[in-house]
Amino acid sequence: MQSFTLYSPTEVIFGKDSELKTAQKVKKYGGSRVLIVYGGGSVLKSGLLERIEQSFTKEGIAFAVLGGVRPNPRLNFARNGVEQAIKFHTNFILAVGGGSVIDTAKGIAHGTANPGTDIWPYWTNEAVLEKSIPVGVVLTISAAGSETSDSAVLTNDETGEKRGMSSDFNRPKFAIMNPTLTYSLPPFQIACGIVDIMMHTLDRYFTLTEGNELTDEIAESLLRVTIKNGVAAMKNPCDYQAMSELMWCGSISHNGLTGLGAVTDFAPHQLGHELSGKFDVAHGASLSAIWGSWAQYCYQQKPERFARFAEKVWGIKKNSSEESACASITETVSFFASLGMPTCFTELGISIQSEEILRELAQRCVFYGKRKVGNFKQLDSDDVYRIYTLANR
Repeated sequence: MQSFTLYSPTEVIFGKDSELKTAQKVKKYGGSRVLIVYGGGSVLKSGLLERIEQSFTKEGIAFAVLGGVRPNPRLNFARNGVEQAIKFHTNFILAVGGGSVIDTAKGIAHGTANPGTDIWPYWTNEAVLEKSIPVGVVLTISAAGSETSDSAVLTNDETGEKRGMSSDFNRPKFAIMNPTLTYSLPPFQIACGIVDIMMHTLDRYFTLTEGNELTDEIAESLLRVTIKNGVAAMKNPCDYQAMSELMWCGSISHNGLTGLGAVTDFAPHQLGHELSGKFDVAHGASLSAIWGSWAQYCYQQKPERFARFAEKVWGIKKNSSEESACASITETVSFFASLGMPTCFTELGISIQSEEILRELAQRCVFYGKRKVGNFKQLDSDDVYRIYTLANR
């Protein structure tokens, strides 16, 4: 086992009716004036928001609400949330929703703790975040794992840049996780979540680091459980067993456990972010559309790793590592397709792109030459361009 540091302080309250403990947990972590952040109409139609508001009133917790978070959460929305939170003298942010809502809540928390300071420089590494206010989560979508992770992603409305920021201040104080709250999700959203859960693990699993036996086994078992229960969830979104397993897999996939001790990759996420930023496509869809091309381009860096993935996750063992590696890529792409997820640009709905656009995407991905992406195979602008070209069909 290689050296590592694990910090995962989020209190998880998991199971049916767990949202009934929301007010209690807010009080536990010092919340008395709460801004509740949510997305679209599902939390309204289900009555979830009303139940939370009633519990806050009963417990004497003052609150304000801010709805309308969109997928690929917008920087300006978070900035407006900061203004509202400061005016309300907010000391706690409650996110009710999925990853986009949670990441927005994190941004609002950081801005509220630092009045007069714009939050975007925290995402561009031009400023260092040194304080925030606490965030709690009532999860309604199994996907991003933001409810237990140290990361948050925002999209700049003006530039189309989609950036992730990691900080211990991004760790929520608690996560309320009731799988029944995900029953109303449409099939596409469930499928996007399955892909996102898998990719958070795959982007850690494909590493050049050796010797992390338990970490590898955790990642492989999580992938198997996600695949098995993902199929069941797509057939019946009210299958508690399947939806509960997916919900827990989503959290574990992004809290650090599946990559402990390893140098992680996350190149597919970086390539996917540029697609989401430019074309406003769903995050999970951007990942499924690019992963096969990334794998095809990079697998020869260490085909033995892909061969292990083939055997341990898909039960495939060919005559050579090369054959097994290629089979694992085909099987994974086929699984994404079986969920109805895109595996290339035309299926993603953005059509075939010009060479000029592909070059632009590649340059944006490497910050115009200021960085390389990935560690399994480090990618410069030309590498990224070639991967986009493979997906451009």
